[in-house]
Amino acid sequence: MNGLPGISRRQVLGSATAVALSLALTACGGSPSSSSGVDKNGVVTISVNGMPAKTQPVDRKNFMEDVKAFEKSHPKIRIDAREGQMDPKTFAAKLAGGQLEDVYYVYFTDPAGLIQRRQAADISKYVADVPFSKDIDPALLKVFKDADGKTYGLPTGNYSLGLLYNRALFKKAGLDPDKPPTSWEEVRTAAKKISALGDGTVGYADYSKNNQGGWHLTSWIYSMGGDVATQQNGTWKAAFDSDAGHKALQALHDMRWTDNSMGTRQLLEIADVQKMMGAGKLGMYMAGPDNIPTIVKQFERSYEDYGLAALPGTATLGGGDGFMFNPKASPEKIKAGLTWVQWKYLRGPEREAVDSKRAKKDGVPIGLPQPRLFTGAAQAETDRIRAQYANTPVKNYQPFVDRNAQVETKVEPPNAQQLYTILDGVMQSVLTKKDADIDQLLKDAAKKADAVLATVK
Repeated sequence: MNGLPGISRRQVLGSATAVALSLALTACGGSPSSSSGVDKNGVVTISVNGMPAKTQPVDRKNFMEDVKAFEKSHPKIRIDAREGQMDPKTFAAKLAGGQLEDVYYVYFTDPAGLIQRRQAADISKYVADVPFSKDIDPALLKVFKDADGKTYGLPTGNYSLGLLYNRALFKKAGLDPDKPPTSWEEVRTAAKKISALGDGTVGYADYSKNNQGGWHLTSWIYSMGGDVATQQNGTWKAAFDSDAGHKALQALHDMRWTDNSMGTRQLLEIADVQKMMGAGKLGMYMAGPDNIPTIVKQFERSYEDYGLAALPGTATLGGGDGFMFNPKASPEKIKAGLTWVQWKYLRGPEREAVDSKRAKKDGVPIGLPQPRLFTGAAQAETDRIRAQYANTPVKNYQPFVDRNAQVETKVEPPNAQQLYTILDGVMQSVLTKKDADIDQLLKDAAKKADAVLATVK
């Protein structure tokens, strides 16, 4: 770890950032400045949200410990920590009223609109000074850029949907749990073999209600090379009435009705499917890495029971979170905010070691394959440290790690929840009606989706 080029670069750039701040403060002459946020002692105070609520005592304790450690190592920066995240319903009012935090938490679905409405600061000229900024996965950083390549925030977490499977059922069905399916054809073959075990065993399951069916169908369509919505001349239109949409639904229909590998019980949601997996009666389903600890904890299973592969196809649905900056924040506050975000969330190897050691002590699972924020040597060193402290079987997730980088991660479409409601109906029809007319379902759903997308601003 100590020999990593990134370490020395972090230290050097960290010093450079400190020097830059010092110069900025010197320019202020140490005088109080309400506009810059720097007081007479040269200390800049930044308000940041993302502090865990009191109902999450361990996370909150760790957060406050980090604030204390950060302020000790950065004596010219004070953190005004606040609970909560970016709330679209109150965001504009908080910004207009001067109540918006200097550094605020967002989901990947938020930046595009915030940038378009000029509700985030352009941080492009400061990012180069942030340690490890050049190591951030470009695909994740792209979420926070505009069409001109200007940067308005940094990612701090990510996930993508993959294929979660039961390793014991794979062995029982004569499948190699170290070589899970890499195509939907292989998923179909494996599902048939697993469902042939009988005794109520289901090969593959999927959701179809409470908007979760639409959510997963979106990922199915992405995996087949399609889109759910596209923007043409500034207007969003439905794009799922396509060859990719048809292939996705036909694959589900064939597994459900031709192979009988999806069981007879449908209209499932996430709790149902996790229960099936926890009971050892399900071979595979589409899921992110975070489903594994949920199943292990809720159903008292072992991490050894489960494997994770990348989603078959060319793309998958993913998401994540990050931080953006108040457009009214001073350069001093933006620089201080970037220093905090990097130190707290874009962990260098030395911070990763501290966090992993603490997480293991708190019983938090270590070794899951996401988040993965970096590329190259920085990510490799992060992986090595996580493996050192791992309390989960890292090798079971290697199929995900090996291929997921080859699978494009796409974010949710605009007005996602409304579109998912529409697509729920399509999933339900295909999984409950053997004679479902896929072409007509897609055509009718696209008309409804166009009306929803027409309201996107």
